[in-house]
Amino acid sequence: MKQIELLAGIIVLTVFIGLQAPPARAQMEFQYQRGSLLNPFNGEHHPTNILTFQHAGSWKLGRSFFFIDFIDDAMNDEFNDKEFYGEWYPSLSFSKLFGQNIKIGPIADISAVGGLNFDGDANVLKILPGIQFSWNIPGFIFVNTDFAVITDHSDAGQHDPGFMFDVSWLKVFKIGSQSFSFMGHAEYISEAERKDGGGVYEAWILAQPQLVWDIGNAFKSPDWLHVGIELQYWSNKLGEEGQDEFRPELLIIWRMQ
Repeated sequence: MKQIELLAGIIVLTVFIGLQAPPARAQMEFQYQRGSLLNPFNGEHHPTNILTFQHAGSWKLGRSFFFIDFIDDAMNDEFNDKEFYGEWYPSLSFSKLFGQNIKIGPIADISAVGGLNFDGDANVLKILPGIQFSWNIPGFIFVNTDFAVITDHSDAGQHDPGFMFDVSWLKVFKIGSQSFSFMGHAEYISEAERKDGGGVYEAWILAQPQLVWDIGNAFKSPDWLHVGIELQYWSNKLGEEGQDEFRPELLIIWRMQ
């Protein structure tokens, strides 16, 4: 019940922030992914469907990024069985807060960020306060790096505080008359001791680069329908030692104009 109430609150806050954003700086999209993904608790791969709602937008003093995955696989094994998982990252730009550009070499801005990770079935709730650096990299729409502390407030399987390092990016390019996007993120999550004395969650690396073709642009209606692939690399998936995954997934994106 706690996660359902939290989810409802996050959705309301995200939509509210989105309504305050200039239309050109807000974006909502639905994604569909399908691939054969790993259950790290039994080492088996199963065909998995993921439907994602994602919102990215601006508010007066910063940005907000939110997504929620609805996940279901082909096995009834208490993993990814009609599950949902989401993350919300509102940020506060120091440049906007103090009314002047904060630039240090290739760093275009610095922001405070507060992350929230939640999972319905496993009753996961994690809070990630941290800092974000926005980089001015030629050819990229954005490149961000986040450093955050992970505090665990889950119902079960809690762990001691750890830390996260994440890099995210977006690049749009053309080949002839066709438009493509290369985007995604890669994160490092540190090892953390379980509070129930059950050992440790191993450090992991998760990388999810995506390459998509703007199929709408090919029919003179750009930036609403994209199709491509996501490559998921996950070492020590969910902190389970030796459970490594490298799998391609079909990716379809419907972007709301």
